[in-house]
Order: sequence, then structure tokens, then C-alpha cells
Amino acid sequence: MIGPYVLPDDVFDALAAGEGGRPAVLLLRRARRSRNLLLLRRALDGPCGGAAEAAAGLLAGVERVAPEAARSVIDGPAFGAWAARTLRDCPAHGRGGCAGRDLAALTVLAAVRAAHPARITVPVREGRLALPGLGTVTGLGEAPEALVVVEATAGAEGTPGTSAGNCRVRVRVLTAAGERVLPRDPSRPGHGWQPVAVLDARHRGLTLRLPLETATPELPALETASAGPAAWRELLRQAWELLVENHPRRAEELAAGLNGIVPLPAPARGVASATSRHAFGTVLTSWPADPERLALTLLHEFQHSKLSALTDLVTLYEPGGRPRLYAPWRPDPRPPGGLLQGIYAHLGDLAFWQDRSGRRHGPARADAAWRLAQTRAHVERGLTEAAAHVRLTDLGARFLERLARTVRDAEGDGGGCGGARLARAVARVQAGDEAVWRLRWAAADDAGTDRLAARWRSGRPAGPLPPQDVRAATGAVAGPGPEFGRWAARQRGAERARSAREAADAVLAAPHRAQGWAELAASAAEEGRPGADLLRARTELVRDLVLRLTAHQTATPPGTPSPHPPDPLALAAWLADTDPDPGPPPGDGLAVPAGPGSAEVPKGPAAGAGTAAGGESGAGGESGQNTGVSMSQNARSPLAKTSATG
Repeated sequence: MIGPYVLPDDVFDALAAGEGGRPAVLLLRRARRSRNLLLLRRALDGPCGGAAEAAAGLLAGVERVAPEAARSVIDGPAFGAWAARTLRDCPAHGRGGCAGRDLAALTVLAAVRAAHPARITVPVREGRLALPGLGTVTGLGEAPEALVVVEATAGAEGTPGTSAGNCRVRVRVLTAAGERVLPRDPSRPGHGWQPVAVLDARHRGLTLRLPLETATPELPALETASAGPAAWRELLRQAWELLVENHPRRAEELAAGLNGIVPLPAPARGVASATSRHAFGTVLTSWPADPERLALTLLHEFQHSKLSALTDLVTLYEPGGRPRLYAPWRPDPRPPGGLLQGIYAHLGDLAFWQDRSGRRHGPARADAAWRLAQTRAHVERGLTEAAAHVRLTDLGARFLERLARTVRDAEGDGGGCGGARLARAVARVQAGDEAVWRLRWAAADDAGTDRLAARWRSGRPAGPLPPQDVRAATGAVAGPGPEFGRWAARQRGAERARSAREAADAVLAAPHRAQGWAELAASAAEEGRPGADLLRARTELVRDLVLRLTAHQTATPPGTPSPHPPDPLALAAWLADTDPDPGPPPGDGLAVPAGPGSAEVPKGPAAGAGTAAGGESGAGGESGQNTGVSMSQNARSPLAKTSATG
């Protein structure tokens, strides 16, 4: 099952353009399977190997008689996450709770699907025995483990229940307190048994079949009464029709690559969704409430899966460069790999809103056009950030160049919903967002800022700007706040920005108010003021200078000539050397460093055990993004801790 993989040039370029098609997805899926097997081998050779040995033996036995049954588990939602957790951060090894033991729960599904006799000990947690892909046994009390027995017997055709060929399967669960027998048809609920529901959707001959995975050991017990399997099934049916009708090529990719939906607890507002870079094709999401949102979530999250699998095979960037970067779709700084993940995932959003803006009418069309324009602006700004601060390989430069071409080719609304007015509004919101982000995360060098203040007071040129440091995020990170949200909402209906002069005066009156700096950055950019790019991209430096100069004026002895007023517009122009043409602000254009034209995808075998580069991780928590979906990572699931959410 493990073999070398060659990624053809045309497949690489198609993936870089945002799609790739069914053949590309199947190749990525096979490569990820090989990676999972190599991780299993490493786990068995490591300190947790003894705890996983019996389960690995059972899986190997199933593979010999029923390869597809074994592959369905290795490709499934939980296997890669289990292997990564066991290798990297098993917290209880040697204390009876080793993560290696959890492999047993995964292998039961393979035995059942193959009708392969098995006896395997599976951990029990808080009275629950979770069997991924099958279901959950509850009410087991304080038993630390259970013996799961899979028995195969001859069965008559048409008899309900799990079967393989002419065999019938019975599953027994034994603990010190007694025995439980699963229903003859394990897909049906029973006393103390909650099965994993399978969601089926079919349209125009294209079928999507996904387990609603509620039995992963990493997940808490979720209450699904308000959105049970029937509700999920109907919502998926409608979303699938939308995808097949309007995005047929991407729907083929989803049919080939998606392998499960993991329901997450609902956040306070919006929708929480994520992707584990170790679980190819698995989408973690809270209840999306409407088919459009579910369709968008599937498109967005599967882009993450594709890029994670692709970076198992090729290297897009090298270590070095800035470790924490600006991504306009996130409230927190992102690592280089996380920035690339977000850019790529938003190609799915771009395709979705491009289609929606052409099909909707009235206010719904205007909303879709806004989201399309904002998504394009986000991707363009992300590309500019990556080009400037990520150490791209030749393949990485080629990847982003193909991606940028897709963004350039994406048609807009054509002026039907505002045209230039819409573009100005989106630019204002993006400039303000970046300014607020800079104030929150970036810190200028104090000594360098003091030097600039002294040069300003003496009337000398600014000279080189001091270095900056972007702080790391810790814990859950909220968005820019309700004040910014209200200001951003007003921009959609505004013909013009507030005058830069008025915005500057407001900043001088309240220099600690982040919203004032957001308005000033937006207004200066719209008016083309000298130094407008610095008000957006070095906001923290301009603010620190205003505060230092104001404090110095307050401390000036009586009778001393008054220094120049610390006007933020004048300061920004001075820092930019009063260049009458400050150039385009960050994000305008799609500048990507061009790699050598002869750069090729490696023709030889790729390392299937490579680590997915830069899957996004850490806590999120923002809501109301351009996708209409909150890509929050506050979900109580360790799967989300390794998510690649953008």
C-alpha cells in the first residue's frame, strides 16, 4: 500500500490554480494513505508501540482479506489525527492512558466491514465506548476498558444488519459489569447505542456519502437533538444540489475526497468550522443552518485538505522570513504556512461568491457582490504579504503565480451592484482592518521611535524606519471588536470616506482610539495622501510618534518655541519622505516573485511521510468574515488544535 508518488506538472499547476479535478484528488488521497501508514510504522517503533501493537495486527489481518475495509479506516477521519497525536504529544504514555491504545477503537470498524472475527480491548472514557465510524456505547459506568468481540456468521440474503459477502456480523461489548450486544443492524439506534449516521446526497448521477462522525474519541458527547441526522441529511442534500449544479468540477473533487463531517459545538454566534491537517477530507463544522453556508464551508475546508496533502509531496517555502504575518481574514498573526493555507482556502470562497453574485437578484445579489469583492481583496493582500515575507521555493513562487492568475481571471459584478463604489468601500474596510491589526499586534522599536521623534523636532529627514516586532497570539483571539464592525458596516453604504483632515483631527483628539486610526488609514488611502501606505502598514509607528511628540509638547518649558504639531498626516508624509507618489498600498496588484521558468515539480518519488507544511493552528474566534462563516477554532476538540482553518 506504500509506494512512490510522482506529481505531474499539469496536475501541480491545476491544483495551484485552485482545482485539480478528480484525478488530482485521488492522487492526493493515495499519497496521504501512504503517509498515514508510515506514521503508523513510526508509532509502532516508538514508546507507544506496545499499546498499539494488537490493533495494528488486527488491521493488518483485515487488510490481507479485505483491503478496501482496511483502507476505509486508514483514509478515515480519525486515523491520521490518532497517529499524529500518538507520535507528537501523547500526554499519558506510561500512566495507563497511552494514546496508542486508541487505535483499537478505529480497527473495530475495519473488522466489522470485512466480517473479520476479532477480539480487541478498547478504552472506555466517562462511561462511553466510542467506535469511530460505527457509533458510541453509553452507560458503561466506571469501566476503564471493554472487550469488543466481532463475530461473523452465515446469513441469509436480505437479512438486515452489517454484512460482508454472505456473512452476518455480531458485535459484543464486554466489561466487568456485563455484556452488551449491538443491534443486528448497527446503523439503527438501540438501548445504550447511538450509531454514527451516514449522510447520503445524490444529484445528476454524482453521489456524496459522508458519516456524521460523532464517535471520535477526541470529541466530547455532542447534543444533536436540535440538528440530528435527518436535519443534516436534508441540509446536505440541498447543498449538494447547489454544488453539482453550479460547481460541477469542484463537486467531483468533493465526491472523490471528502470522507466525513464532524459536528462541532455551536459558537455564541456564526458557524465554527475547521480542518485538521492530519485528517484529509474531513470537515469539522457546527450546524450551518442553511444549504448555502454548508456548501461554502465544504468548498473552503476541502481546499485546506488539498493543500495539506500537496505539501506532503512538495516544498513551497523554506524556513526563515517573518514568523508572524498579516492575513486579512484572521484577527491574529499567521505563520507562513498558515498564510498560504488561508490564501488557498479562499479560492473556494471566490468561486462560490462569483457564482452567487451572478445568480442572485436585488439585495441578495448586492450582498454576494460585496463578499466576492472582499474575498478577492483578501486573497490579493495575502498574496502580496506572502510575496514580501515568505521565503518561497521555485515551486512555491510558481504555485502562487498560478493562484494569482486565477484571482485575476475571476470576473467581478461588472458594475451592476456598485462597481467603483463597491471597490472603494472594500478598500476602506481593508485599510481600516489592517491599521487596527497593526495597533494590536505590531510594536515598533522604542529606541528607533525616540530617534525619529528627535529628528522630527529638529526638522531633519526621517531616515530609515526602525524595525518592528509582531507579537505572538496566545489563547482564544477575538476580532477587532464591535466598534470596528459598526464602522465597517457603514462603509458599504458610503459614497466616500470621511475626509482625511477630519479623521486626523479625530485621531489627535483621541490618539488611543483604534477606530480613529482605522478611519484615518482608509481616508488617506482613498484621497491618495502622501504616506497613506504607512498609515496602513506602520500604524503603530505613526501612533507612537504622535504620543511621544504630544508628551514632549506638554513637557516643554514656558517660553520655549512651540515645536511642529504632531499631525498624523504630516508625520506619515514625513516618514515616507514626502514622496508625492507613495505607490500602491499593500494588496493592490498581485505581485508574486517569479520563480525560474524552468521550475518543475520533482519527477522522482516524493516523501509520503513528509509533514504538511504550515497547516494553520492556534485559537481563532473571529466571526462575520467575508465567507459568512465564522472560522472559529474555539471548538472543544483537539482536532481543531491542528486545524488548517483560514
